Amino acid sequence: MTLGFRPMTALALIALLSACSDGMDFDLRGGIGGGVDTTDAALKAAATRPEPDDRGVLSYPSYQVAVAKRGDTLADVAARVGLPADELGKYNGIKPGDALRRGEIVALPRRVAEPSPATGADTTGPIRPPSGVDVTTLASNAINKAPDTARRSGAAPTGVEPVRHKVARGETAFTIARLYNVSPRALSEWNALDKDFAIREGQYLLIPVTAPTAPRTSDRDTTAPGAGSLTPVPPSAATPLPAETPEARTAAKPDPKPEKPVADIGQSKAKAGGSMSMPVSGSIIREYNPGTNPGIDISASPGTPVSAAASGSVISVSKKTDGASFIIVRHPDNVNTVYLNVADIGVNVGDSVSRGQQIARVAPGDVGFLHFEVRKGLDSTDPMSYLR
Repeated sequence: MTLGFRPMTALALIALLSACSDGMDFDLRGGIGGGVDTTDAALKAAATRPEPDDRGVLSYPSYQVAVAKRGDTLADVAARVGLPADELGKYNGIKPGDALRRGEIVALPRRVAEPSPATGADTTGPIRPPSGVDVTTLASNAINKAPDTARRSGAAPTGVEPVRHKVARGETAFTIARLYNVSPRALSEWNALDKDFAIREGQYLLIPVTAPTAPRTSDRDTTAPGAGSLTPVPPSAATPLPAETPEARTAAKPDPKPEKPVADIGQSKAKAGGSMSMPVSGSIIREYNPGTNPGIDISASPGTPVSAAASGSVISVSKKTDGASFIIVRHPDNVNTVYLNVADIGVNVGDSVSRGQQIARVAPGDVGFLHFEVRKGLDSTDPMSYLR
């Protein structure tokens, strides 16, 4: 699920990825300006976890989970959802007789009957994003128009699908929260962790999604702290100021020692398949899942600047008035990045872009996000392997 978009297939991208041009590689990451801005903190406020049906089932297109009730054991959850307790326990790394906390998440190894009014839900089916534009169709149209290309042949609930993270050995709630740019408290609330934030290897966690925010029309709408406020009137001098010491006023500061030149050890050269920077700053609200989601979805307020993840050359630009625009950038070693759900595109086909260079803004919409893909040739790869 890609928040209104169906994933772009490799077949639809083949012609768009035919051009190749290396760009300059200088790093422009980092904030611009020195004002303090608390907008990012507000944007990362976690939304409330959806309510399950009477069985405790929460259903999404990619997976289903069950939410434990007070006094439940794993066997109780298995009986309610209609799965063998041994199978459910093995999938979650716990025993059928183990007690669960109220609200604890139990991942389901296979799909059960979808929530519906018959199971106590208000709506029918999995939670899906609001209907949107088919990006695959847009890409196909772009291929058809591209010259010299080789072509190969009951109401549903709406919402954002959270990332479902399987805990690996050595991970803690704090490292996982930092990985996905969410607060440990929100992670604990969504998964009913104990007061020590304890987790276990093999446990599945839902990563909180951010609450919807009103779009900002312009960066100029943000006022730096103190801007526009009146300057306090200075107090009257009741006593004379102390006399200055001429020596202190005229003493010359020693010249700073010249900095030693830093040896060029290849910092300005991109590594083959090297790391990339995040195109926007935000939490990951849907993870990479081959066959279902060929990239990641990153929460970002509409109007947020979108930056090139790495240096390269723009090989495709689709500018639409309905917010369904996308950009494809070719990088060295036949690596390509795809940016979907963008607006105010500032680059054209053939332009060279640098890592960190702004290329667009996040498109307007009820849920602000950027869909980001990394492809090795035509095959999608996990963007996190480049972003970590």
